[in-house]
Amino acid sequence: MTRFDIVFSPQLPLALVIAIAGLAGLLALYGLWRGLRGAWLRLAAAIILALALLNPTAVVEERDPLTTVVAVVSDRTGSQQIGGRAGQTEAIRRAVIERLSRLGLFDVREAFAEDQISATTDVSTALFRSLRSALQDVPTEQVGGAILITDGQVHDIPDSLASIGLAAPLHALITGEAGERDRRIVIEQAPRFGVVGEPFELSYRVRQTGFAADSPVAVGIYVDGELVATDSARPDEEMRFASTVPHGGKNIIELRAEVDAGEITEVNNRAFVTLNGIRENLRVLLISGEPHAGERTWRNLLKSDPSVDLVHFTILRPPEKQDGTPINQLSLIAFPTRELFVQKINEFDLIIFDRYRHRNVLPLLYFDNIVNYVREGGALLIAAGPELGEFGSIAEPLAALMPAQPDGGKIEAPFKPAVSPTGLRHPVTRDLDGWRQDEPQWGRWFRSVGVSAVEGQTVMTGQDDVPLLVLDHYGEGRVALFLSDHTWLWARGFEGGGPYVQLLRRTAHWLMKEPQLEEERLNADVEDGRLVIERQTLGDEPGEVVLTGPTGRESTVALRNAGPGVWRAEVAAPQFGLYSATDGNLRALVHVGPPNPREFAEVISTTRLLEPVLAENRGSVRRADGDDLPRIVPVRAGATASGLGWIGLENAEASVLKGISRLPLFAGLIGLALLLMALAATWAREGR
Repeated sequence: MTRFDIVFSPQLPLALVIAIAGLAGLLALYGLWRGLRGAWLRLAAAIILALALLNPTAVVEERDPLTTVVAVVSDRTGSQQIGGRAGQTEAIRRAVIERLSRLGLFDVREAFAEDQISATTDVSTALFRSLRSALQDVPTEQVGGAILITDGQVHDIPDSLASIGLAAPLHALITGEAGERDRRIVIEQAPRFGVVGEPFELSYRVRQTGFAADSPVAVGIYVDGELVATDSARPDEEMRFASTVPHGGKNIIELRAEVDAGEITEVNNRAFVTLNGIRENLRVLLISGEPHAGERTWRNLLKSDPSVDLVHFTILRPPEKQDGTPINQLSLIAFPTRELFVQKINEFDLIIFDRYRHRNVLPLLYFDNIVNYVREGGALLIAAGPELGEFGSIAEPLAALMPAQPDGGKIEAPFKPAVSPTGLRHPVTRDLDGWRQDEPQWGRWFRSVGVSAVEGQTVMTGQDDVPLLVLDHYGEGRVALFLSDHTWLWARGFEGGGPYVQLLRRTAHWLMKEPQLEEERLNADVEDGRLVIERQTLGDEPGEVVLTGPTGRESTVALRNAGPGVWRAEVAAPQFGLYSATDGNLRALVHVGPPNPREFAEVISTTRLLEPVLAENRGSVRRADGDDLPRIVPVRAGATASGLGWIGLENAEASVLKGISRLPLFAGLIGLALLLMALAATWAREGR
């Protein structure tokens, strides 16, 4: 295509040219006013002089036309998967692309808005971000417009299309149906953390659209998948639920609103919140018996942990000791046995007997209280020395809960503690620092207590594979039995020491039912967008796990051995929402993506949100489907771009410059000849 234009390049400063031309023009006009002969010739000479000074040039441009760019953005986010919207969107997209191709005027750019699932950002429909990406390398004057295919629930609508650099018409074709109905549940306020055993409260509302009646809606409240309460909530009325934090770690609280048969989706009838349970300072009662070299090992370890409140008593003067010392001269305090073992025993999370010998300090009735305390969920640890197999052993009054019975023998010979086959799979002793199957990199111990009738799980062994650490469940509680008093050798670093801190802390936390240290445990988590299912077991292959997705679809997942006592599997998480994994006995819940994504907060298709901003650029918003689409018409820039049954896209007529040529009109001999002819004509007229 060829474009012609005239440009001016003044020979003198423009102000001087205007002054000269103005003066000559005034003189010529004065002559015309007075009727002087040759005045009109003087005016022509002044005009030719001004043109010569302005130096007009004819410019001829050779240009190649550019195709106008049009963007088609399809919404493929979660709300577009509801009902038949996905198929409807694809049918509209194909029809639009086919009609644009048939016109042959536009370069079509396609873009798709997908769900962006992450642990830190919400999931929403970012349609305008996809539009900007599609047109980011296109000059504004080359854009002829854009067509959005969406349900209208768009979350990044700009205040003005000018803010995203779009001046051409923008149209939206809305999927879905008019008059849709939906009910959803919204958590208004919920704590993120709570103290185990302490109360918490959350508030929620049931909202609904398209329902004629505001009758109460049944709401089920689940904690870790178990139904704990049922409410009756009126739409838009704030409801509250109060309970206590059940356990440490993740507590998934789920609210399920009653599903109506006419709803377009059930996915937003459920809302979730993860409440992280934390423990207050753990209260530990440590009773030390006769003094020994490692007496302070447990005390130092527990005192170094700021989350532990330690109550420690050492029995230095038993009641039968009669040395004649007056009571008022004793610096020792009386052992508050009744207060500790009757009145406040249930306030302790863990009781430790460190080389304690029964010497009438505690009445036998108090040992019965300890047995009941463990049976009802308490924790007891016995760190034993030779006294366990001698007269006065606490094994007799605590026989009901002892995981092994002393046989009266003791082994006094150097040995390296070893992890038993069961211990290799047990979370307490699995992967202890420095452990090697052939030769553990640990220092030696020199004494252990002989036992028989072992009922618990022997996780560590000593000389000749005799039990060294035995763990057991008793009722709702737990018991641990250390059969050596030489742990302090590791603490002192003898022969390189050993992982005493790791071992003792794991033992204490297992006793207090730390979820990560459960022998039989099924856990699910999200790593890099994939579901990781892990099964801890002391047995053999645990079998397959049934995974239930947010939509209720079930799949079977095979676990693979990832080490002693650990079986794992990784699977894709194609949808965001709550996943449930179960092996028939154990169950684990995990949530992928944000707990209550914005994408499903509103799912009713609508034209209302896009209408104000699209009207700025002469755009339109209308419902459509693959069989009933408006005609697409090319229009001039700035013309009306929509009407009954049609939408318009601008034919931008943009081009790229290929060559240019210039022809001066009043330069050189041509301009001089014209000026001389005008002056000569003036003189000739005056000469007559």
